[in-house]
Amino acid sequence: MKRKFIIAIDSFKGCLTSAEAGRAVAEALNDAVTDAEAVCVEVSDGGEGMAAAFTKALGGKMVKAYVHDLMMRRRWAEYGVAPGGTAVIEAAQACGLTLVGEDERNPVRATSYGVGELVVAAVKHGCRNFIVGLGGSGTSDAGIGMLRAITDGLAPRGGTIDDALKGPLSQCRFTLACDVMNPLLGDDGAVMVFARQKGATPEMLPLLEQRAARFARASASHFGFDRSCLSGAGAAGGLGYAFMQYLGAEMRSGADLLLDVCGFDTMLCGAECVITGEGHADRQTLMGKLPQRVMLRARRKGVPVWLMAGCVADGEKLLEAGFSKVVSVTPDGMDLAEAMKKDVAVENIFLGVKGLLKRN
Repeated sequence: MKRKFIIAIDSFKGCLTSAEAGRAVAEALNDAVTDAEAVCVEVSDGGEGMAAAFTKALGGKMVKAYVHDLMMRRRWAEYGVAPGGTAVIEAAQACGLTLVGEDERNPVRATSYGVGELVVAAVKHGCRNFIVGLGGSGTSDAGIGMLRAITDGLAPRGGTIDDALKGPLSQCRFTLACDVMNPLLGDDGAVMVFARQKGATPEMLPLLEQRAARFARASASHFGFDRSCLSGAGAAGGLGYAFMQYLGAEMRSGADLLLDVCGFDTMLCGAECVITGEGHADRQTLMGKLPQRVMLRARRKGVPVWLMAGCVADGEKLLEAGFSKVVSVTPDGMDLAEAMKKDVAVENIFLGVKGLLKRN
């Protein structure tokens, strides 16, 4: 009887996709364990690789759309189309931080317009059910750009967002796949928590906060309700707020949503262990990130979980939380630039799996 291993590894950001990391683990297992059955699950918690992972799990295909990036430059992006008229949109395809160099980052200018263009493209394709991943954005415009694109694409000439909402959008249902629980405004909001990593200077912060607050006040006055305080409204620089306030979107844990879609709990039957991981694992991993969600589900079924990451901090806390084994695959002293090379990362994962198998 074969020894069944479930592999559910998030992307190593900027280095390996979930599928690439999973293949590396599977190859190491098959090399080291003669009777191994490696079952790979392409995963994402709503960030990089989200569209491909969800679309594959739903049995769909990827479709190209010509959109604007966060600096309003034209580029090709992809979204998923699955049976039943479901669209899978990865916001980072249009407004991802990785689409601009460090010297270009400017959240005062950066726009989510391209995300709206992806929504419009999917609506015109006939999709009425949307799963939207909000991770990895480089914007902090509270979704204003996205709504502008929806207005431009779906309202009659000279129309408003209200006109756009009366058309096919009124038949659409939006589910946000995201693990950020921050509100839109305040010390825990989109600007104060996330804008700096998107290139905001100290002088930009009050400008961004004031812009988001004005928009939220105007929106609340217009609709008669205010969703800026809801958990997740601050995701993707406030893009979560725009989806919830204007499109009635529901927020779900991206990790849990994908694990549900791919039938992860059923896969666990007969598994010897689960191997999960991400690029960097630390105490924040325990705040709802994909490896933690994988671990909690597996432990409920009595299946041990091994955690591997490019680098690990807070290892003892991770073990105390329930991971059976925790390993950093990057050798001590290796330069980060070297470790981020794809072939080097694959080799490090290969050796890391061998090390995990040797541990009692």
